Amino acid sequence: MAKLSLFERRRRRVRTALKSRAGGRPRLSVHRSGRHIYAQIIDDAAGKTIAAANSLGTKVGANVDAAASVGKALAEAAVKAGVSTVVFDRGGFLFHGRVKALADAARQGGLEF
Repeated sequence: MAKLSLFERRRRRVRTALKSRAGGRPRLSVHRSGRHIYAQIIDDAAGKTIAAANSLGTKVGANVDAAASVGKALAEAAVKAGVSTVVFDRGGFLFHGRVKALADAARQGGLEF
């Protein structure tokens, strides 16, 4: 078996811990690239994406402000879809900077996690 990168090990560790604590709640998954940030709420039982948002259409790029606007847009879409509680899946990313800004904005927008 090939050796996993540190990022992949972190991502798997986080996902495994979430599965035990999820209790049937949908998962808010975050992906951060150098240029953009993406977030989606996934119902793992059905294998469907409930709501999604990203920074592709914004002119601000991939900074903390863009992440906050993505979090706010995702929370609005989730509330419209009838989702109020989720589990936060940060993937292999550390919880600071853009990932934290997205999470805080989603909480302010009405999501609980």
